[in-house]
Amino acid sequence: MGSSNDPTSAAAKAANKPTPVVETDLNPANLSPQKNVVRRFYKDMWDKHDTSIVPDLIHPDFTFRGSLGPVLVGHAEFASYVRWLTGVLDSYTSDILDLVEEGSKVVGKLRFHGIQKGHLFGQPPTEEWVWWIAAAIFTFEDGKIKDLWVLGDVYGLVGRLKKSDSEIEFVADGAV
Repeated sequence: MGSSNDPTSAAAKAANKPTPVVETDLNPANLSPQKNVVRRFYKDMWDKHDTSIVPDLIHPDFTFRGSLGPVLVGHAEFASYVRWLTGVLDSYTSDILDLVEEGSKVVGKLRFHGIQKGHLFGQPPTEEWVWWIAAAIFTFEDGKIKDLWVLGDVYGLVGRLKKSDSEIEFVADGAV
């Protein structure tokens, strides 16, 4: 049930903040060039709401399928999405839990969170921390992100927005 990475721990709920997690080593000196672009994508662009670096990180023919569902093309559409989501979620933060690289691809295990200040999935602002986990597949061309496909736990996020128990009802029966 609970673990040190469980964002629903009693202490986190009481403080209205997500449980701290241990991120992967994000020291640029220890990252490949592609992993460093992913680090900058989340830590410099998303977490600092700095869309001015989009052209530095993202290929002009960029395609994006986001964790919350949108399918976007190009710098302008993507920058607009970043501005929208970081406006809806105050203190928006990306936790990079793991990165795996093979060839022109980098895959990330992530957690996104912030304080809900705007409407999201039809739910009014809760003024509370909300979070979701996701897996992202980055494809690179010429040192820039050409395609990004992100699958997020939208079901869990919507449950948190509704302040309901969004956990799956599965219980292991112990049989092998």
